Amino acid sequence: MHNQQSIRVSSIFFIFCCAYIAIIINLFLLQVRHTHYFKELGQRQYHTIITHKPDRALITDRTGKHILALNKTAIAAFVCPSKMQDPDTLCRFLADHFPQAAERLPRYSSKHFMYVQRNLSDEQQALIEQAALEDMCLLKEPHRYYPHAHLAPIVGITNIDNKGIMGIEQKYNDRLSAQETKVKVMKDARSGYFYFETPQTDITLPEPVRLTIDADIQFLAYEQLQATVQQFNAKQGSVLVMDPTNGEIIVMANYPTFDPNNRHTNDLTHIKNYCIAEQYELGSVMKVFTALAALEEELVSIDEPIDCKNLRTAYLDGRRVNTWRAHDILSFSEVIEKSNNIGTAIVAQRLGPLLYDHLRRVGFGTQTGIELSGELPGFVNPPATWSKQSIISLSYGYEISATLLQLAQAFGIIANNGICTSPTICMQQTPHQSAPLYSEQAIHDIKEILKRTTQKGTARRARMQGYDVMCKTGTANLLENGVYIDSKNSYTCAGIIQKDAYKRIIVTYVREADHPRLYASQVAVPLFEQVAQKMLIHDRIL
Repeated sequence: MHNQQSIRVSSIFFIFCCAYIAIIINLFLLQVRHTHYFKELGQRQYHTIITHKPDRALITDRTGKHILALNKTAIAAFVCPSKMQDPDTLCRFLADHFPQAAERLPRYSSKHFMYVQRNLSDEQQALIEQAALEDMCLLKEPHRYYPHAHLAPIVGITNIDNKGIMGIEQKYNDRLSAQETKVKVMKDARSGYFYFETPQTDITLPEPVRLTIDADIQFLAYEQLQATVQQFNAKQGSVLVMDPTNGEIIVMANYPTFDPNNRHTNDLTHIKNYCIAEQYELGSVMKVFTALAALEEELVSIDEPIDCKNLRTAYLDGRRVNTWRAHDILSFSEVIEKSNNIGTAIVAQRLGPLLYDHLRRVGFGTQTGIELSGELPGFVNPPATWSKQSIISLSYGYEISATLLQLAQAFGIIANNGICTSPTICMQQTPHQSAPLYSEQAIHDIKEILKRTTQKGTARRARMQGYDVMCKTGTANLLENGVYIDSKNSYTCAGIIQKDAYKRIIVTYVREADHPRLYASQVAVPLFEQVAQKMLIHDRIL
């Protein structure tokens, strides 16, 4: 009996020893002898290597409190064509729901990685999750989001690979983006999502960009611009605000614009930043610089009487000149105040080719150099190609096209007592300033003319008690197929508002209002006034 029990115990012990030895041998085979095979198998199932860029740096407004471009997580779907387990099921699913990916798949049959679609919508993501396909994987990746959509023409956008393709995103792409790295895409066994493994190598960190834009004032100006464009059923409008002392752009608003977060529904005609990427014949607002040139050359005095012929249509050296209202004899200041084309042209003829030189001196026909892509240089018809009409046309804003930023820069010369400060859109840039371009007397006189124009001339609706406001308006016919159309106009108001050391240049522009017989005094001047009031309240300049 005792021997039988000993035999049983010995047999059980032997069996356990054999099992233990078998386990040890099996573990040895798995972990030592076949370790490379199983490691490679696991990597094929859970790892793949792709090129990756970390999150882009932020873009903020001048205060740093408003983020204009930030990062959010987007979901992408991908497959590993060379490792597919059930290609037939996958191909049917792609053909039904992602036909473009289905067309690409055969070309990627030997590849280790292929995106099905990036930046999936919630509906697409839910569809893939419900399908639970073995060969379809989801990946979290960085994506750009723009909280202030109306700033899109300035801030710009990135493409599907998170590379800047317009605006500040493009201009400072290398600064905003980190160094490209090769990283493993790892699978989270619990959630089923793939994610980027943190790279171990040292990389160049991206740097944020802080703009000179004040997001609060920008929104207020954009809101007022939108209301004005809609009120007059106009095609387009813009508002620009600049600090002339340092060239900083506070507002650069355009309407209509596009939504950078929903690009599939956008009208691509509105992706331009109209303040720099369109150039216009601006009309009578350019009389300011004709007057400044004549004053600088001492060819006219501020109170000199000018015979405006008491006609709406007159002929100067055989050339026809139209003006909006007949005036008899006016002082030169009144010629500009009342925006009389005949009186302006008479003084411009004294200047001759010097008018061209002065228009170029204040920056027309030359890019300002602002840190944005797509800026146009404008155009000033040179004397070598002038007709008899050219000096007359140039004197009141035709045969010269300019961007709104160039117009703001030119008014900044007056505000800065003859010194030109180059515009900038990025903080902490050292402003480039010229030597004085005009005499103190000429600047004093043109300011006096602009004050009178605002007090009792075409820009009188812009006057504000307690502030020095110096404005000029321009109503211009638009050119179509080589012919100026009386029923299609642009409306501009540009000017300076200041109190003590506080100075701002404001330019408002509205194009093609769907109302007959309007003038800038009825369209652009009220917009100027409303933007100025909201800005002064915001800045607490009381």
